[in-house]
Amino acid sequence: MLATWYEKQGPAKRVLKVGEMETPTAGPGEVRIRVAYSGINPSDTKRRQGFRGQKINFKRIIPHSDGAGIIDQVGRGISKSRIGEKVWIWNGQWKRPFGTCAEYISLPSRQAVKIPDKTDLLHGACIAIPVITAHRALFSDGPIKGKTVLVTGGAGAVGNYAIQLAKWGGAEQVFATVSSPSKARKAKSAGADIVINYKKNDVAQRINKATKGNGVDHIVEVAFGSNQSTISKIIKDHATIACYASDKKPEPIIDFYGFMMKNTNLRWVFMYEIPDKAFRNAIRDIETWLDSDFVYHSVDKIFPLSQTADAHIYLQSGKANGNVIISVND
Repeated sequence: MLATWYEKQGPAKRVLKVGEMETPTAGPGEVRIRVAYSGINPSDTKRRQGFRGQKINFKRIIPHSDGAGIIDQVGRGISKSRIGEKVWIWNGQWKRPFGTCAEYISLPSRQAVKIPDKTDLLHGACIAIPVITAHRALFSDGPIKGKTVLVTGGAGAVGNYAIQLAKWGGAEQVFATVSSPSKARKAKSAGADIVINYKKNDVAQRINKATKGNGVDHIVEVAFGSNQSTISKIIKDHATIACYASDKKPEPIIDFYGFMMKNTNLRWVFMYEIPDKAFRNAIRDIETWLDSDFVYHSVDKIFPLSQTADAHIYLQSGKANGNVIISVND
């Protein structure tokens, strides 16, 4: 099969290679998928770079945990009725050497989720990490129906889906922050009620004015360290702040008493290691959501497999407005 891989960590152009590898077979309890599209996430580029001391744990790694394709082989214990199923993949390269950036992947059957007829394979490759992260950030501490929600980074893959899931989950009002007019349009398309360009506006002032000083109940946060001072000005008592990234300030000094006096719930979201029950709940809700009218998949750019390094560089540039995808069969 044709695949992209790396054998050492470093810059994309230096370490990513494209060539032929042995095609896997489905082991016991596994399915093999002919991959159509592979989804790239920031965690994939960070792992390839060795971000914050991450080690390379295998001699050769095929990157990317997200993807979509067709099951073409099943292992012992898996019904042959799954052959031909259109599926999306989650955790394809988590604690495993070979991910989705290849023509085939074999992995446990439960990590290949059937795609509804109305969802195509391209959009199936967008789902796993962004949507499960958004789901965990929104619903791990109870329903959000009737609540006021802020999604920071509303044009990013996680943020865009968080806006949609917040509306689907019955949030009364959804704010989103963005950094440009084009990103504002993405957040609006996802269903945000009020979109704020944080480079041109005082986010806390805008939100407090719109909520008549009441603030927000729930925040889906992509830059906790950088945004902490703003957060402190807009959260209600007993608010939840669900944080899934803090790249610019990875070791922030936390305003302990400021949060404690408001009984704030600080929820840390690391999608790869959420409890198994949370995965099951997310997949159940995702299946229902995909059949709803709240679904908008924001694909920014599609690269062929031969240009995987360029795709990594593009995602790292911060220019992407939505999902960056590898078309495996082009």
